[in-house]
Amino acid sequence: MNSLFRRCLTCVAGCVTTIGLTACSPGGFSASDDQVFAPGVDQRAQAEDGLEVGHRLMAAGQFELALRSFNRAALNEGGLNADILSGMGSANLGLGRLGQAETLLRRAVAEGEALPEMWNNLGVVLMERGKTVEAEQIFRKAYALDNGESDAIRDNLRLALAKSDNSDNVVLDDEDYKLVRRGGGDYLIRPAI
Repeated sequence: MNSLFRRCLTCVAGCVTTIGLTACSPGGFSASDDQVFAPGVDQRAQAEDGLEVGHRLMAAGQFELALRSFNRAALNEGGLNADILSGMGSANLGLGRLGQAETLLRRAVAEGEALPEMWNNLGVVLMERGKTVEAEQIFRKAYALDNGESDAIRDNLRLALAKSDNSDNVVLDDEDYKLVRRGGGDYLIRPAI
């Protein structure tokens, strides 16, 4: 056993010596003049707007990264405003965190400057949580604020009306519908095909 230990120790010492000498040699680990390196970070440059980056990440389907970006935007902006709350709520909606999404979207629309898309996303969350009657009222508000111009909001309102009207007579299967993300961070509930 003692001779096996000595052989292993000799082998390890030889490897360490070889690696050490290789690192010191000109062809080893040192940098040569003809190599290309990535540029350094310009510490004086203006940072990208966290809200805009968050929306880009939402469009790319990167909801967790978008949520982090919205959090950074809140730090840079000095707090949470309706746009940041809406972005955070929409990111949580994309992640399937319906309780958190509902709380954040309710805070966003309570700010007073809520856009129709914010109301629409809150309605989508309420539909997903089975609160059809309240979702119908929210979609009506979003539709009125939008002056009926958004097809997505109109379709969501129609679905909420159909679901609430048919709730006494016909049971709609929730699996027949899917949540579809549209541009600008708004969502649409569509029949699954």
